Amino acid sequence: MLLQAPHESRCMEDAKSFNNKISTLIVKRCYSRRLILQFLSINHMLCYAYPALAAPIMPDMNEPEVIRTLKLASGVRIQDIIEGEGPEAHDGDLVEFNYVCRRANGYFVFSTVDQFSGESNPVILPLDENQMIMGLKEVLTGMRVGGKRRALIPPAVGYVNENLKPIPEEFGPRRSLLSHAQEPLVFEVQVLKILSAPNPSEFK
Repeated sequence: MLLQAPHESRCMEDAKSFNNKISTLIVKRCYSRRLILQFLSINHMLCYAYPALAAPIMPDMNEPEVIRTLKLASGVRIQDIIEGEGPEAHDGDLVEFNYVCRRANGYFVFSTVDQFSGESNPVILPLDENQMIMGLKEVLTGMRVGGKRRALIPPAVGYVNENLKPIPEEFGPRRSLLSHAQEPLVFEVQVLKILSAPNPSEFK
């Protein structure tokens, strides 16, 4: 029977201990990598199958009750949410209103109302198809002060050129809006004021 020197036995034990640590480290590393890959794969599939999960997080909002639904010859689809009061807006009137613009799949594009502070920066535009996108002009025509509508506007009566309004002044939101100009857009508008027909020279 061969006898091992004490220092040789200690070296063998240290080597075994070192090998065990290496094996454990490899297993842990593989296990962690496998978990990460599985998580990424599942997350990707969820976002692909359910696009709403990949959308920007928005505050929860209760769906308002729809009074009536209209479909115009231009393809614009309108939902009346609040009737409003007073006289109706007519072609050529100057209208002050707030709006929220989204893509047809619900993705947020732009709003004149800050969704967190509630502060608004309404726009004032004439109901003139040379100044405003045709689809939105059709939506605002006939509305009253305090009235609220939601509408799906097809691209043919939307931003057919970059000079039509409403459009954000800031570069980022402006670029985002125009990048979706060839898609149907959903506008939710609320009329704040209806003014008399403006002097055309004011908008030249």
